[in-house]
Amino acid sequence: MRLVILGATGSIGQSALEVWQEHQDRIAIEGLVAHRSGERLWQMGQTMHAPWIALTDPEAATQLQKVHHGETGPRILGGQDALMATLESVPMTHVLAAMSGFSGLVPTLAVLRRGVTVLLANKETLVAAGDLVLATAEKSGARIVPVDSEHSAIFQCLSLNQPYRRIILTCSGGPFRGFTREDLREVNVEAALKHPNWSMGPKITIDSATLMNKGLEVIEAHYLFGADYDAIDVVIHPQSVVHSMVEFVDGATLAQCGWPDMRVPIAVALWWPDRLKLSIPAFSWDTLALTFEPVDHGTFALLDVAKAAGRQGGLYPAVLNAANEVAVAAFLDRRIKFLEIQSIIEEILMRFRGVNRIDDVEEILEVDRWARREATQILA
Repeated sequence: MRLVILGATGSIGQSALEVWQEHQDRIAIEGLVAHRSGERLWQMGQTMHAPWIALTDPEAATQLQKVHHGETGPRILGGQDALMATLESVPMTHVLAAMSGFSGLVPTLAVLRRGVTVLLANKETLVAAGDLVLATAEKSGARIVPVDSEHSAIFQCLSLNQPYRRIILTCSGGPFRGFTREDLREVNVEAALKHPNWSMGPKITIDSATLMNKGLEVIEAHYLFGADYDAIDVVIHPQSVVHSMVEFVDGATLAQCGWPDMRVPIAVALWWPDRLKLSIPAFSWDTLALTFEPVDHGTFALLDVAKAAGRQGGLYPAVLNAANEVAVAAFLDRRIKFLEIQSIIEEILMRFRGVNRIDDVEEILEVDRWARREATQILA
């Protein structure tokens, strides 16, 4: 297996490094990609024996080249053009797509066109361009294997190829589970970043606090598994042990369980249907208590906003994603309050008058730019 990791310095990349450390005889790392975390990427490149590393920020790449000039180590590439030229030419069999947000779309499409297997940890790629991504994969014969813990769980439960009634995505509830709408008015960035179960990047952690992350996952499940939106439900499960469930037509339900540790879905995606040993402790089932609750749709309305955008289809999910990325960034910069994330997204979706068909990636890129401009104007 010859693997390239997009988004190598994030939490998924760190988990992938740990999987590689346990099974490095099975994986040749062909390249690592990040945005700005140059020194971290250099160290990973050294450790994982990568022949090249790439920073999409050209200035960060130039600085890293100066710091490590003359040293033995991976070749350093800088900028989007250099990255794309490399992805279109270097040898690889698998790509772990874990770049943050919309930035992962174009690189993922590039490797799918080559017929490379994509281990998808970037849900925004399918949210913004699901029809195009699936068509590209079908044309080249590329496989898309989910890495999100919830979609990995569904993937495993559906491997029996039996008819199902519904998919049930589990949701921890985030740091504000049990809060009322009034409670959320004055919550701050620090509180929103304290996820009870998962260690993730800031953007996805805020999405988990608003439940937008679960809305994006509903859209992702629709594309990955061809499921109708009426057949995708969400339930709160505070322990994050049951990663998701599938209810079959006879009423039986299969659930995939495990500690909240991303090494497992990464390893599943890498070697499915084989399972390799990982240094993860076993459960003590006799002392483990699991609970489930309904979603408070009134307090966390973004889940329904996302699902509605998914139903509208076409370019609406791309608008949803772009508006959300701008609003979350503004919240992290302390420019808006927590509940204003929702109001900005709803305003942009209301302004959009788009088509329900996507012909090429340029349409998606243009509507993404439009939504970001509109959101920025609202913030101004």
